[in-house]
Amino acid sequence: MPIPANHSKPIRQSAKEKAFNQIQEWIIDGTLRPGEKLNDTELAHALGSSRTPVRESLQLLEVQGFVKMYPGKSTEVTEIEREAINDLLPPLAALQSLSAELAIDHVTADQLKELENINERFATLICSNHAYDALKVDEQFHQVIIDITKNTYIKSIVESLQAHVRRHFFHNSIILAERSIEEHKAIIIAMRHGDKAKAAAIMKDNWLRTLEDFKQ
Repeated sequence: MPIPANHSKPIRQSAKEKAFNQIQEWIIDGTLRPGEKLNDTELAHALGSSRTPVRESLQLLEVQGFVKMYPGKSTEVTEIEREAINDLLPPLAALQSLSAELAIDHVTADQLKELENINERFATLICSNHAYDALKVDEQFHQVIIDITKNTYIKSIVESLQAHVRRHFFHNSIILAERSIEEHKAIIIAMRHGDKAKAAAIMKDNWLRTLEDFKQ
């Protein structure tokens, strides 16, 4: 079970949070492959922790659908079901659309500038063909909007859905289109002008178009 020794180490996190975040990231980026059996002792050694937080994080990852635990036998990374993206993106598009609408009541000039800066980084990565890094920056863009809403329920659900979407994007080699750059700009303009309907519509189209591109 190859695990890199130079992985990033989050700070100010409990051992359980650290284990959960890192194992989830390894599953998403393919370091831990679909169907691979996980050894909690090896994982604990790689993470520099005891086995308890690793076991607890694996239980949570099972609840979220990233691993499957067979008591007394093994724990395995779940397989990727290509068609599952058809179930993931529509609810995520609806929640992201709602977030764009709700955020308008709270957004500040500094936050709009932050979104512009993130989109500039996103554009640079898209144009230089750094697809996976671009996906992460795209997540940052949408996460800022979700954070602005101050709605913890939306944030929690999106966080769970987004992790699965990222895994599907990585394993299915889905590339975000350059059109997303202009769509992000249009979302920012609509938010700046307080146009809730337009911001919500563009945001929803931004996500559903990705689904259409995937099908093609």
